[in-house]
Amino acid sequence: MAIERFVLVHGAWHGGWCWAKVARLLRDAGHEVYTPTLTGLGERAHLARPEVDLELHIQDVVAMLEAEELRGVTLVGHSYGGMVVTGVAARAAGGRIAQLVYLDAFVPEAGKALLDYLGPRADAMREAVRTQGEGWKLPPFPPERFGVTSQRDTEWLTKHLVPQPFRTFEQPLSAAGGDRLKRSYVYCSRPATGTFDQFAERLRDDRKWTFHDVKTGHDAMVTAPGEIVKILMGK
Repeated sequence: MAIERFVLVHGAWHGGWCWAKVARLLRDAGHEVYTPTLTGLGERAHLARPEVDLELHIQDVVAMLEAEELRGVTLVGHSYGGMVVTGVAARAAGGRIAQLVYLDAFVPEAGKALLDYLGPRADAMREAVRTQGEGWKLPPFPPERFGVTSQRDTEWLTKHLVPQPFRTFEQPLSAAGGDRLKRSYVYCSRPATGTFDQFAERLRDDRKWTFHDVKTGHDAMVTAPGEIVKILMGK
């Protein structure tokens, strides 16, 4: 069996820690797995500051790919991580990325910010930042919003989720890449958040994409790690 290399990029409020179940299964199958944590989140929460933006998070992943001298990776982005991996695909040196996987994630166009895809919900987020986040960070949503139902997983997530620097949501993506790469979209439909329906509807019948519908909630790497690993391994 050929050894594959996976780089798993987490979404908002999370950190590399959220991939623990998926990473364990992939490593047990003999693959290499990297789970970078974006600046200001997870174990790097002490680096959070108002200036942290989408551009910095893209740089985080590009720098990791270069430092580890990785080539031919499957780059996975969950939720907000879709913004990041799209930017990484535009900037990473040729050959570093073999394919992109969007796990219930944003698939942005150049010039668009995450908030551009949220409609009226963006205003509620801005208000939460103003009233609860000192004007620059967004408090985490409760695990139930991510489709997590088990008490153990809920407690685990609650313990680790941290506020998201809001400029990461406000800053437009400067360049979008990946058009020439193999691309897959994994839509988490039970329960669906509503946010990602727009991407599922657009990509479901697009022959340039491989589309998967997984009957689990948004944090599928926590609630259905086995199914996600099967998709990543092409089984």
